[in-house]
Amino acid sequence: MTRPVQTAPTTTTAFYIQAVISFGISVTALAVGIAYLPVNGWVRAFLSLGLLYVVTSTFTLAKCVRDRQEESTLVGRVDQARLDKLLAEHDPFKAD
Repeated sequence: MTRPVQTAPTTTTAFYIQAVISFGISVTALAVGIAYLPVNGWVRAFLSLGLLYVVTSTFTLAKCVRDRQEESTLVGRVDQARLDKLLAEHDPFKAD
């Protein structure tokens, strides 16, 4: 019995570069927008802290999503190995 080859999903270099550039542009544009707001320093500081909080929580969420995906992939591989072992040990012609 042949098993289909499972390949790990990979991110292309172009997609990675696009994501990095998009993130850089968005953070820079928002930081410049905060800097040029016609408000006093306390409001700018509050908005800057909000921006920092959003950025750090985004990285944390991305890490959690990645970890959950890796965990499910590992569990899937363990389940597949167990199933393969059971199928290899099973003898349909064995009389009990």
